[in-house]
Amino acid sequence: MAFVNSLISFFNTGRLSQIGNYATYADTIQADLLRQLLQKASQTEIGRTYDFRSISNTTTFRERVPMLDYEGFRPWVERMQSGEKNMTWPGTVRWYAKSSGTTGSKSKFIPITQDALEECHFRGARDVIAIYLRNYPESQLIQGKCLTLGGSHRLNAQGGFLTGDLSAILIENSPFWSNFIRTPRPDIVLLDKWEEKLEKVTQATMNENITSLAGVPSWLLILLKHILQRTGRTNLREIWPNLELFIHGGINFTPYRQQYDSIVGTADMHYMETYNASEGFFAIQSDPTDPAMLLMLDYGVFYEFVPMSELGKPYPRTCTIDEVRTDVDYAMAITTNGGLWRYLIGDTVRFRSLNPHKIIISGRTKHYINAFGEELMIDNAERALEQACQATGASIHEYSAGPVFMNADTKGCHQWIIEFDRHPADIDSFAHTLDTALQNLNSDYEAKRSGNVTLAPPIITVGRQGLFFDWMKQRDKLGGQNKVPRLANNRDYIDQLLKLNQ
Repeated sequence: MAFVNSLISFFNTGRLSQIGNYATYADTIQADLLRQLLQKASQTEIGRTYDFRSISNTTTFRERVPMLDYEGFRPWVERMQSGEKNMTWPGTVRWYAKSSGTTGSKSKFIPITQDALEECHFRGARDVIAIYLRNYPESQLIQGKCLTLGGSHRLNAQGGFLTGDLSAILIENSPFWSNFIRTPRPDIVLLDKWEEKLEKVTQATMNENITSLAGVPSWLLILLKHILQRTGRTNLREIWPNLELFIHGGINFTPYRQQYDSIVGTADMHYMETYNASEGFFAIQSDPTDPAMLLMLDYGVFYEFVPMSELGKPYPRTCTIDEVRTDVDYAMAITTNGGLWRYLIGDTVRFRSLNPHKIIISGRTKHYINAFGEELMIDNAERALEQACQATGASIHEYSAGPVFMNADTKGCHQWIIEFDRHPADIDSFAHTLDTALQNLNSDYEAKRSGNVTLAPPIITVGRQGLFFDWMKQRDKLGGQNKVPRLANNRDYIDQLLKLNQ
């Protein structure tokens, strides 16, 4: 009990009062943070290249330092991995988080510095617990353990540095006491064979006192269904009666909420979204009644927000925290204590509130459909799918969508491949509701659909059971750090799925 009480005190150490000041001092916090980052990196190779010592304000910073995606940043990574020191952050970078690559790179290797671990990733994890305990002071969360489903890659040593999923790096560097509140053991959670991991995680956790879950909703759902099947139970509360919280992130939770409600067994489960990526820990859902997440401004991350009309320009116009507006889609660029400088992370966000600054993840800069000028983003897609499910009684397991390009005889349209957990009573009604919802949510889509002149109604292709699991397995993408591509501006994914669906 003494250990539990000390943990509760640790998680509540003064951070909540600091978080409360964000709304008033957001621009000051961010400006001071940028000066600190510039000063610390002034003697690095990148700091000398752009003369960080002479940059005294945000305007000069934006004018002088170029904005980079991973392809632009990769030469710096390669030099760091070859053993060069003091490149984009002081010292030698030992750890690199491996994640799925862009069109130009099979994999991305994001540097993870000790500063980023301590001041960003671990700080974010502590704040998640602090915020939750503030919202639910009667919680018994820390009396039990958190079932954590990490990625499926072991750490690999290459040329003197280590690569692996972010989850593997975090577990490897976690303080010793984290093992008292997390399960299963690191050697199980990081197994790289998915089927073996399912069974071993099940054996290791089904008799534990699990009070919380943490992971990507899609992959964790597969694990939880496996545990229910293995134990013969009908819901999770029969296995873990003290289960109270699911901390989720990585993908939109909306398509999975209904399934989680059904397998938990009671209505009093709490859900909490976080925005944690290889590049940093960015936001936390601070209010259980509001799905938007509080942007964390003092984790060693300086934010810039790029209006979509500016994306792709060599020196795009950006907005700082005091210049953003609500309900506008921005590509997010970050400068961090991990040695990233004006780095385009690939996500698009939308502010729901400016007092305090709260965001939702609206999509990916490369995962959208704009084959006909419709500018369909993931947020539009998932809200429309939710409406279609509610109207037709359907429940979706996985989906992906892409364009059907027009030819001399046919108009263009969108094709959706959907694997249902519960099929709609009428697939045509589902398609009509989806189409109508998309038009209501997206004026560009509505304009292109007007009169069926440019864009024809969507095509819904029903995927067989297990289609997406088999597809991800075929692509060697099984595991908690891999995500099903939701939208694409080409037919690469759709054609692969159609072939496998035969």
